[in-house]
Amino acid sequence: QVQLVESGGGLVQAGGSLRLSCSASGRVFSSSAMAWFRQAPGKDREFVAAISGSGSSTTYADSLKGRFTISRDNAKNTVYLQMNSLKSEDTAVYYCAARTTRWIPSNPGVKDYNYWGQGTQVTVSS
Repeated sequence: QVQLVESGGGLVQAGGSLRLSCSASGRVFSSSAMAWFRQAPGKDREFVAAISGSGSSTTYADSLKGRFTISRDNAKNTVYLQMNSLKSEDTAVYYCAARTTRWIPSNPGVKDYNYWGQGTQVTVSS
């Protein structure tokens, strides 16, 4: 079993930055690929970014490339999401997710991840 706890969400003005953190426990962290998803009100949960167990491979939703950066610190069992140049459409609940393998799936989706955090709210005011 894996427990995931997100933090770092909040209210920020458009153009600002936030860094989300996800602390993991219950499994060898480096053996799990990790990802961030988000869900806006009335919309489906969508993929944001993923990172392999070692941190050597990353992938992003096309619309977010260049603004968001995923990283991990395996010594701290933590994965991060740095979000820059935030827009009002980035407003959502952001979820951390883990899967039971260290590899990133070729077409990441909700079904590929086994464990989920409770989410952290990010609100971008325009």
